[in-house]
Amino acid sequence: METEQRTYEKSLKRLEEIVSLIESPEVNIDQLTALLKEAQELVEFCRDRLFKVDEEIKKMLGDS
Repeated sequence: METEQRTYEKSLKRLEEIVSLIESPEVNIDQLTALLKEAQELVEFCRDRLFKVDEEIKKMLGDS
């Protein structure tokens, strides 16, 4: 996802894909480690994005 622009929606969709992969019995330990690392980065991105949007909304409502 690094080459294309990361968005909240794309990140959330990828997180859902990762959860499905992790729940799959075919995932091996090396894949699991990489998937968990990617999921951690995506969760952090989504959390940051939500925080920023929340702050922007509070600022706009406070300005009204």
